[in-house]
Amino acid sequence: MTRLVFDHLTNWITAAASEHSHDLAGHIEERTGASHRATLAALKRLIEAGWLARSGTSRRPVFAPGALRQVVRCYTLHGLQEDLPWQRDFAPHFALPKHVERMVQHGFTELVNNAADHSGGSSVTVSLRQTPTHVQLLVSDDGCGVFDKICTAFQLEDTQHAMLELSKGRLTSAPDAHTGRGLFFSSQLADVFDIHANNTAYQRRAWESSGWKKGRALPRQGSSIYMAIALNTTRTLDGIMQAWSIQGDGIEFDQTRVQLRLLTTEGQALDSRAAARRVGSRLSTFRRAEIDFDGVTDVGHGFTDELFRVFAKANPQIELVPVNTSPRIEALVRSARAG
Repeated sequence: MTRLVFDHLTNWITAAASEHSHDLAGHIEERTGASHRATLAALKRLIEAGWLARSGTSRRPVFAPGALRQVVRCYTLHGLQEDLPWQRDFAPHFALPKHVERMVQHGFTELVNNAADHSGGSSVTVSLRQTPTHVQLLVSDDGCGVFDKICTAFQLEDTQHAMLELSKGRLTSAPDAHTGRGLFFSSQLADVFDIHANNTAYQRRAWESSGWKKGRALPRQGSSIYMAIALNTTRTLDGIMQAWSIQGDGIEFDQTRVQLRLLTTEGQALDSRAAARRVGSRLSTFRRAEIDFDGVTDVGHGFTDELFRVFAKANPQIELVPVNTSPRIEALVRSARAG
């Protein structure tokens, strides 16, 4: 057996073991055209690697998915109903803690639906893998790319500004059909979350307070979104929803955090009113917004005046809360508010 064949087998052996537990060898031979001897060797290797569990007798073995599990499927996007692949092709073959399964289901259906409704592509490939410690989801489409889509829909000129808008949440290019929660909440559920689209990449790590930052991009057309969740996480879908609701009931998505580091590059000051207006864009859809200065070393009077006096006066219903400020930035904010 070549390694290439082995890697290909791991894409579908989990589902095959579930559906052909009593005749798995025959199923592999029929599906691949491999010899009986090669099939037995493959089964032995899959068991040793943790992809399969075996019980029964030597003459009548019974196979089941092992500690390592994976399903990879490709779908045509036209007319795709995202709940059916989850229910039919994925959920039956994994053994996840209930609260983790609920989070994965949410991420799966939201990301596949985004590909179907927004990418403009023709196909999507979905991979779900379970290890002894994590579950990993990868959704890749061949569409226009999420950052290009946002730039076009909201007349933005920079993918960095597109990521700023995406990080606020409640962003959608189809407001009549969507609320802009799916990608945002999927990113909050994950321990590791990566977005790759048309040579641009951003990543978020749950254990890092800095939030979103640039990543190393994959050279491919379309969007690829990866999320990983630890099987022992205490995070829950309800808990994440509640964290972004002022009332704490998870019903309304009415507070956000604006990560100012997404507006600038390292060592550059936020000095312009135009930058402040980008921060204020769409904040009127929220009741409370934390303005996060983490990673921002310097701001100008024009920026703080535009955001904390001009914008605040025009939008008194929004509570602006500066966080991670230096003493100088704190003084500038106080001055702008007093102005």
